Amino acid sequence: MSSRAAFLAPVIAAFLLLASGRLFATQEDPAQGERPRLKILILGGTGFIGPHEVQAALARGHEVTLFNRGRRNPGLFPELETLLGDRDPNKGEGLKALAGRKWDVVIDNSGYFPRMVRASAELLAPNVRQYIFISSISAYADNSIEGQDETAAVATMPDPASEDMGKNYEYYGALKALCEQAAEEAMPGRATIVRPGYIVGPGDDSRRFIYWPLRVRAGGEVAVPGDPEDPVQVIDGRDLAEWVVHLAEENITGVFNACGPAERLTMKELVETSARACGSDATFTWLDLAFLEGQSGVAFPIWEPYAGATRGGHCWSNARAIAAGLTFRPLEATIKDQIAWLDGLPEEKRGRATPEVPVKNEAALLEAWRAREDK
Repeated sequence: MSSRAAFLAPVIAAFLLLASGRLFATQEDPAQGERPRLKILILGGTGFIGPHEVQAALARGHEVTLFNRGRRNPGLFPELETLLGDRDPNKGEGLKALAGRKWDVVIDNSGYFPRMVRASAELLAPNVRQYIFISSISAYADNSIEGQDETAAVATMPDPASEDMGKNYEYYGALKALCEQAAEEAMPGRATIVRPGYIVGPGDDSRRFIYWPLRVRAGGEVAVPGDPEDPVQVIDGRDLAEWVVHLAEENITGVFNACGPAERLTMKELVETSARACGSDATFTWLDLAFLEGQSGVAFPIWEPYAGATRGGHCWSNARAIAAGLTFRPLEATIKDQIAWLDGLPEEKRGRATPEVPVKNEAALLEAWRAREDK
C-alpha cells in the first residue's frame, strides 16, 4: 500500500466536509433511528453476489444505483437506477455515466484488472466516502501456511502491466492484489479490501460446492478425498453481502479475509451435513492422499490436499473480519437454500449450474481403492 502522508491534507478536508454534511449525499431516515440512509453505487450488481448486496442494502433502507454493461440479467432490478457503461474507460462510453455523480459508498464486484479499478476509483474519489473492493483470497502468494492473516504477502506477476491472467489463471490472484493497490492508491485510507474464499449459496453457479450436496443426495457409496478432518472454508454469499453493507454503514476500512465459517469446518462435517439436509442415507469412503496421488486425472471440487503447497488453502484467519461484524448462518441452511435455488431454475439454466455427478470414474476409483485394501 502506498504512503498516506502525501494525502493527509485532502483527507482532513474531506472529513471536515463530511462532518458538515456538504460532501456526500447521506440522509437520516427517522424510521432507521441512528443509521444513515446511504447512497450506494454497485459496479456490477446482477451476477452472483451483486444481487445479494442489492437486497441487503434495500432491506436496510439504502438507495442503490447499478453500473454495468446491461448484458447479464438486465431486467433483474427494474426499480433501480442502472447506469450503462464499461469498466474499461477505453471501450464505448466507458465510465462517463459516473462522472459528476455523488454517492456515499462504492462496492466494486467486477474489478479484475488494476488499470480499470484505478480508472473508476480515481474518477469517483472526489465524490464518494468509501470504496469497497471485492478481491479474493487468491491474492495471497503462499497457500502452504496455516492460519495466515491479512499481513501475509500477496501474489506478484512478472509484468504488473499485463492483463493476461495466464493459461491456467495463474495470475488471477496477482491481478487482484494489484487491483487492491490501485483502489488504495486512489482513495488512501478510504478503501476497504474484502478477500473472500469460496462463495457459495443461492446464485452460485460455479458447480463446485454444490457438487457435494447433490452427490450425497444421489445416495449410494460416495468417494470423498483425503482425511475426514481436512479443513474446508466457504462463505454464504448472503452473509458476505450483508457484511459488506455493514462495512459501508460503519465506514469500516482496511483489509479483511472473508472466509467462513467461524469455527473450523471439516470435509466430514460438510458431507454429513449434506446428508442431513438432503435426507440421504449415502455412505462415505475416504480415499487418502497417498492413494489419490497415484491416480491420474482425478479432481474433487472444493477440496484441496491438506499438505504441501495447499495445506493452508482452507485455513485462512478470519478473526479480523469477525471482529468487524462478519457472521455466518448454519451450513445446513446454506445447503438447503442452494439446492432449492438450483432445483427452481429453468431446465436450461439448471443444466449449466449442475456439476457432473458423480465425479468422473468414481466407480473405478472406488474399485481401485478396494483392490488396494485387499492386497
